[in-house]
Order: sequence, then structure tokens, then C-alpha cells
Amino acid sequence: MPKPDLRHLARPGDTITLRVTPRAGRNEIREEEGRLSVRVTAPPEDGKANAAVVKLLSKALGVPKSRLTLVRGATSRDKVFRVEE
Repeated sequence: MPKPDLRHLARPGDTITLRVTPRAGRNEIREEEGRLSVRVTAPPEDGKANAAVVKLLSKALGVPKSRLTLVRGATSRDKVFRVEE
């Protein structure tokens, strides 16, 4: 499966809503019905899954990890990130 090009979502100030599946078989991002779905192999313990999501999302967006801020959903599968300047 080709990696999705999400650079159009990397505008400063924009928010990105996604649904996370931890303990997945592989790390991947999919666009499904206009929503992002992120699967990570990391477990939802001690922020490991969130860190894996940030790493994967920053790579797909083409921005440094430091420009992504978790706004909502630190302990939920539904998360909202903001792209900082």
C-alpha cells in the first residue's frame, strides 16, 4: 500500500483529527471516508502509542515532531493534533 501524501494538512494552525489503533500488526496511516486512521504497533502504555503516532504523523506530513501538539485525546483513541509554526 502506498504511503499517503499528507503534506496538504501541514499548514500551521490547522488541526488534524484521527483515530488510533494501538497494538496493530504494523505502523500505517490511512485516509478512510475523509478521516485519518492511524495504526501503531506500540502499546497504549506510558505514552508509547502517542509517541509512535507523533513519529508516524510527522513523517507523513513532512514536518518535525516538535511542530505537532496533541490538543485532545491523550488517553483516547480519538485524537486531535495541531500543526504549530
